[in-house]
Amino acid sequence: MKKNIATSVFDFLSKPIDDLGYELYDVEYAKKQNGMNLTLFIVKKDGTTITIDDCETVHRVADKLLDELDPTGDTPYYLNVSSLGLDRPIKTEKDFLYNKGKQVEIKLFQPLDNKKDLAGEIVDFKDGKVIFKIDEKEVEIELKSIANCKLHIDF
Repeated sequence: MKKNIATSVFDFLSKPIDDLGYELYDVEYAKKQNGMNLTLFIVKKDGTTITIDDCETVHRVADKLLDELDPTGDTPYYLNVSSLGLDRPIKTEKDFLYNKGKQVEIKLFQPLDNKKDLAGEIVDFKDGKVIFKIDEKEVEIELKSIANCKLHIDF
């Protein structure tokens, strides 16, 4: 049921949000401490950083449209609009393709060359495999073999 709500909201709001100059990247419908939360994750089409003003703009438009859709059948929820965040896990084909060319930290379920923790650059995603550039060579790793992948952040 929760998955269907997120999917229907994603399908319903993608075009209106696109028309505002943003991409609806993901939708999450989940129970949090304050109750049910419907969270819209957005990115700017031009790749620049999402601001609080961007989130407010999308929130105002989405709130009105969701009143029409009523995705939860009158069950109350909190609507949140957020950027992806730097520490968000990279999990899906879409995530890997979106982050192509970026440096990442990778944790594997099983060791590769005696290492479970790797660092490299995302090169591509093909046929269920992520292609990374690690230590100047390309390595293909099946998506199901990756326990966690996130952007490498330099401070």
